[in-house]
Amino acid sequence: MSPVRRCSRTACGRPAVATLTYVYADSTAVLGPLATYAEPHCYDLCAEHSERLTAPRGWEVVRLAIDSGPARPSGDDLEALANAVREAGRPPERAHGPVATPGPVGPSAREANPMEVARRGHLRVLRSPDS
Repeated sequence: MSPVRRCSRTACGRPAVATLTYVYADSTAVLGPLATYAEPHCYDLCAEHSERLTAPRGWEVVRLAIDSGPARPSGDDLEALANAVREAGRPPERAHGPVATPGPVGPSAREANPMEVARRGHLRVLRSPDS
């Protein structure tokens, strides 16, 4: 999990909830949801600093909707992730009927169910009876 980004304001250590970007050509400051990743010319702000934001005289401030939901995954999110990891780690369930094993393909293998010919991680290469 990535570390929590902090407010860019000096001496403020609160978690960032919004990203501030300046559009100099339009004299506009855009305050929106926290960017996916930190950009060199953007500023991450905490809730307090994003609410108190002011722009220089003659500039416009555009405030986009900021998601005020939890910054961290909820318990349901973590449980779903744990279940997915557990499921991926289980051995594959056997289908009803005979299961072909990897090996040379002969005339009798073509008549059987698709068989696994290679595996890389959780991905499998299957040879169909038609090939």
